[in-house]
Amino acid sequence: MNNLIINELFQALKERKNYPQKESYTSFLLNNSELLAKKIGEETSELIIDYVKINKEGVLKESADIIYHLLVIWISIGIKPEDVWNELSKRKSISGFEEKKSRGKSNE
Repeated sequence: MNNLIINELFQALKERKNYPQKESYTSFLLNNSELLAKKIGEETSELIIDYVKINKEGVLKESADIIYHLLVIWISIGIKPEDVWNELSKRKSISGFEEKKSRGKSNE
């Protein structure tokens, strides 16, 4: 993932929190946590459907939608991309099965 693109998008979206605009969808989502949660759920479901159908173009587009909504969620609760990168960095030397087990999650 290109960190520059993520960071640029993150900063642009963060501006909507700092300087809300009436006609901004991002500003609207930042003020409506239930809708934001619903949207990321919808986009995730659409990604799953496209993945099962082996619809590469659909997976690509839904992935972009999920990343957008995920960034808006991060902004809404004060998470920065580097916080997530740091968390991922901590996990890179741990097997996925071990990491899930440490959080009490199943291996499925």
